[in-house]
Amino acid sequence: MTDAINIQNFEQGYGNHTILKDINLKMKEGEILGLLGPSGSGKTTLVRSIMGMLTPKKGKITVLGKPVPDRKLLAQIGYMAQSDALYGNLTALENMKFFTTLMGVKNGEEAIMHAAKVVNLDKHLNEEVNGFSGGMKRRLSLAISLVPNPKILVLDEPTVGIDPALRQQIWKELHKLSKQGTTILINTHVMEDAEECSQLLLIRNGESIAQGTPSQLKKEYNEKSVEAVFLKAEASQMEE
Repeated sequence: MTDAINIQNFEQGYGNHTILKDINLKMKEGEILGLLGPSGSGKTTLVRSIMGMLTPKKGKITVLGKPVPDRKLLAQIGYMAQSDALYGNLTALENMKFFTTLMGVKNGEEAIMHAAKVVNLDKHLNEEVNGFSGGMKRRLSLAISLVPNPKILVLDEPTVGIDPALRQQIWKELHKLSKQGTTILINTHVMEDAEECSQLLLIRNGESIAQGTPSQLKKEYNEKSVEAVFLKAEASQMEE
């Protein structure tokens, strides 16, 4: 079976400045990977590279068996950016219809309503986005990424500004999508999100400092939480 995402000896940067180095990763169909690390660790750069927004400086990235960048792959990837790219003078529904049309989604209205219900925005679809709180905008961005039912879903800090109850509802949907075969990549520094993932890649200063399932990592580092694992792995890297 072809890996959904395969990263080999990957390095990214510009000029003499290296942002990421020696990154290796394999994701099977339906896995949920959490990229975990502090701000500035290189998580977003890795996400952009997987999306094909950046050409690898060294190494190779393949998505669904095809090397990136590849514009045709974008039609099979749902993407929620770290910053909300929404039209404030349009309603939530108008935003969703606009992006749905761009993505060429069939049965658009049905897909829009389902995604809106997942993030509890179905009662706010006719409201202008200018009046939305930061959390509501994040929820709308997440809903838009869910609409095309993509083979790969890339989410950059998806639960920032979202209350715990809604976060649980969103994770319920993500696990459902995972079981249906959607491969999900989540860039986060939220430890509760990390615990939900089937696989973790911990990054600090552009390097992988630990990798495995949450249970494997907790056993390997003899810790009870992913947060404690990260702190111990971080300390080990600093000692090297």
